[in-house]
Amino acid sequence: MSGIFTAEQLDDYQRDGYLIASALFDAEEIDLLQRAAKEDKALDDSAFGRADGAGGSVRLSLWNHPGDDVYGMFARSRRVVESVGQLLEDEPYHYHSKMIMKQAVTGGAWEWHQDYGYWYENGVLTPNLCSVFIAVDPATRANGCMQVLKGSHHMGRLTHLKIGDQTGADPERVAAACERMELVYVEMSPGDALFFHPNTLHRSDQNRSPNDRWALICCYNARSNSPYKEGRHPSYTTISVVEDDAIKRAGLKRFADGTGFMAATHRATSDALSG
Repeated sequence: MSGIFTAEQLDDYQRDGYLIASALFDAEEIDLLQRAAKEDKALDDSAFGRADGAGGSVRLSLWNHPGDDVYGMFARSRRVVESVGQLLEDEPYHYHSKMIMKQAVTGGAWEWHQDYGYWYENGVLTPNLCSVFIAVDPATRANGCMQVLKGSHHMGRLTHLKIGDQTGADPERVAAACERMELVYVEMSPGDALFFHPNTLHRSDQNRSPNDRWALICCYNARSNSPYKEGRHPSYTTISVVEDDAIKRAGLKRFADGTGFMAATHRATSDALSG
């Protein structure tokens, strides 16, 4: 499958558990996404919070199937889908997407966790999944950018425990990993995208800055890894891939006719944990 990554970058992903694609989306595309998300009452109404146990909370809105709106166009865009296919070495399908709304001043932290720590419970047999974190706002250390432990996906799936209102990876194992592995603060500009493995340990600090840190995260599973039982997220469903110009066309349509989140195909869910 074609995609944006070189053979060397694919090797880096296998070694490190993540890749950063700088400026994967241009300024116009990200402006449309940011305006759509921050002006979309339906998206806001569907959001729910995750308290961090230290006075902060992160809000997010989550859905299983990509629609025909601007959010769906990002998840279905050829440059994303085919690049994920390179990493999975299989046909990807949309597992779910979410808008992370880490607000200025009050935005909460995320505990160390692996996405597969959650998704394993949904009947997914192997960690052949991939998440794409798309920066809507600048992500900096000041506003609680994502942190990853480089190479931590090689540890395999860790036990996850309830920690406050969140579910985090075994603190003893995480502490040992932090002593041996490089901690990377993933600072990003709007339009940058982080592709990461579901066993890569990641977290983020509270946002005490005056600047929001919103992000769209699109998650994909491999066709051959379709769950063996019904879970919170869908089994294999073919992605209707769109050409890259579809983002701008959908975004402009949204502002022309008022179409927002929760189109008929969007089936939002609020019972799933965040990645």
